[in-house]
Amino acid sequence: MTIWNLGSINADMIYDVPHLPGPGETLSANRLDRFLGGKGANMSVAAARAGTRVAHIGAVGPDGRWAQDRLTEYGVDTRYIAGVEVPTGHAIIAVDAQGENNIILFPGSNHAIAPDQLGQALSSAERGDLLVMQNETNLQVEAAEMGRDLGLTVCYAAAPFQADAVKAVLPFLDFLILNEVEAEQLREATGQSVTDLEVEHVIVTLGSKGARYYHRGGASDFPAYKVQAVDTTGAGDTFTGYVLAAMDRGMPMAQAISQANRAAALMVTRHGTADVIPDLKEVREAQFD
Repeated sequence: MTIWNLGSINADMIYDVPHLPGPGETLSANRLDRFLGGKGANMSVAAARAGTRVAHIGAVGPDGRWAQDRLTEYGVDTRYIAGVEVPTGHAIIAVDAQGENNIILFPGSNHAIAPDQLGQALSSAERGDLLVMQNETNLQVEAAEMGRDLGLTVCYAAAPFQADAVKAVLPFLDFLILNEVEAEQLREATGQSVTDLEVEHVIVTLGSKGARYYHRGGASDFPAYKVQAVDTTGAGDTFTGYVLAAMDRGMPMAQAISQANRAAALMVTRHGTADVIPDLKEVREAQFD
């Protein structure tokens, strides 16, 4: 099958800083690295490295051809990425010595995806394929509704979190992934806990504590693997990509989440985003305490 990802593509400018800057503070960085990023690109690379076919639907500006080429290099089908006149999206990411981060995001071409482009891409989808979106592009509701009508499994990673964006796609979702802060924000916005949602599969990621899976009124916990984190950027996207790839291959959800936890644990030991996402062989061979 195929995972269709309506996803963002960014240049991630990552600054190594002694601590995260406070309001009004000017801070000298120790190092600057540029990586391929964006939650969409990260998920596409993760799913491809996890061994499944991924078709990315997105857009880059005149300055973004390198990003499209790198996605192709990592095994992602990039035929549905459009070139537009709007500058490519980018993120300015500060990472401290403990691996925590803060991010400034410029959407750019991620919000210039055309409806005709989306329709043309999904016209090649087959019933049972997976469609995933994040809140970093336009056309999320249109894609979710189209995916449902085409018989796709519609998945949504609710980040960056906006309650209205999640509420707009909820009626079309089969699968929702969000972190525990986002789950609480959604409860405050809708009056519904994740157990009340009419979504078949819900995963709440819990950071260093692992993940919790909700299905048909029941909940199962999956502990995280213990590692020394150096950079948490992209860990959630890596987790999501690995879960979706495992679903695409028919893997039981418990096994899928455990494998995704392994991938995320490896990811936080590395500096960078899409360029350093581990492949399936690394994930399977990794040794944890």
